[in-house]
Parts: sequence; structure tokens; C-alpha cells
Amino acid sequence: MVNNNKIRQRINILQKNIKFLESMRQMSVDEFLTDPRNYLSATRILQISVEAMIDIANHIIAREGLGVPQSYHDAIKILTREGYLQNDKEATFRAMIRFRNRAVHMYDEIDEREIYRIVGEHLGDFQAYIDSIIKRCF
Repeated sequence: MVNNNKIRQRINILQKNIKFLESMRQMSVDEFLTDPRNYLSATRILQISVEAMIDIANHIIAREGLGVPQSYHDAIKILTREGYLQNDKEATFRAMIRFRNRAVHMYDEIDEREIYRIVGEHLGDFQAYIDSIIKRCF
């Protein structure tokens, strides 16, 4: 059985991070790029947010006996297959995991303008994940 408290904790992390990143949306691109603390903190918060998504996915899969994911991408695939996530969002969530992998392993290849674009255009993807999980688990 899924531990709702554990899922709530990760959702709270996601919501707190979204709120912080939403405040960064108010910056102009020049303002965002001028101070490295802006894009460096945004990158780390995005990475942590994807980690929270992965933690939720792996928890649900393990507790519900839905299989053994071989990768983070598999975890998203399993939750989509089992109806926890919407089919039309699977590619988006997998792209978020690819970003997380780049932030962890190829951090020197991430462009600051890409971080600004993600913050400006894709925070709703985190909310879509949260909404799907809440709908199914609570």
C-alpha cells in the first residue's frame, strides 16, 4: 500500500519549488542571466523537483508491486501504463528526466538561457504531474 505521507512530503517539496521558481519568472532574461545565483539555483531546484517526481514514481511502483523499473524513464512508463499519469504527458515527463540527467552529469553543457526558458514555459508540467498523482492516490 502506498504511504500517502511520503507522497505528500514529495508533493510539498514540488509545490515549494514551483513557488520559488515562479518568483524567478518575473525577472527579465538580462536580470536572470546577470547574477549566476539565479540560473544556478534554478538549475538545482529543477533537478531536485525532478528527483521528487522520480521518488514518487518509484515509491508507488514498489508499494503497488507494479514492476521493477530499469531506469527513471521506465518508472514514468510504468505509471503511465497503470493510469497514474496521462498518456499525453509521458513524453514531457521523460524530457524532464533527460534534463535532470544533464543537470547531474553534463552540467557544463546546460545553457543559462535554457534554464530561463524552462522556468518561463514549463513549470506547469510539474503541476500536471502533481495533479495526476493526487487524482489517483488521494
